[in-house]
Amino acid sequence: MDFLVNHIEALIFCAPKPIEVKDMKECLSEMFEAEVPIEDIEQAIGILQEKYKEDQYSFEPIQTGGGYQFLTKPAYQASIGILLKQQSKKRLSNSSLETLAIIAYRQPITKSEMEQIRGVNCDYAVQKLLEKELVEIKGKSEAIGRPLIYGTSDNFMDYFGINNINELPTLKDFSQKENEIGEASE
Repeated sequence: MDFLVNHIEALIFCAPKPIEVKDMKECLSEMFEAEVPIEDIEQAIGILQEKYKEDQYSFEPIQTGGGYQFLTKPAYQASIGILLKQQSKKRLSNSSLETLAIIAYRQPITKSEMEQIRGVNCDYAVQKLLEKELVEIKGKSEAIGRPLIYGTSDNFMDYFGINNINELPTLKDFSQKENEIGEASE
């Protein structure tokens, strides 16, 4: 099992984005020229997660974006925050965030539908989101002119640390009960 754990550790470490269990299975089965059971892979991932819980490690394998990736532990948030602050020019603008939220909650959606919701032109924001690979073109609409349809990408889920689009917060998650007037009736 240690042998398998080491190979899985290497796969997670080297993967440029979260690697799914099925991708690990395909890789390991080809390498060993034998079928590697998913249960063994999941057990090995569990062993890795236990190993990296120790304080001597600054990172750990986390399930995100539908797969596994090594991420730093919360205790190192301050130093990471400084680094990210220094790289803030890569940060999303408010208009890009607004456009991204519209796409995430209303997908699949055309640019004209986004502009109707925001009330302003979304060309620049959509272009920046495409460049950052947070959204992708999902196809063409059947509407007149056959406009492009946009939706979120796997990078979007990884960027926000979710595994699927259903994990996005709902409107009720943002309600502020302290601003309500009167008593709630049942």
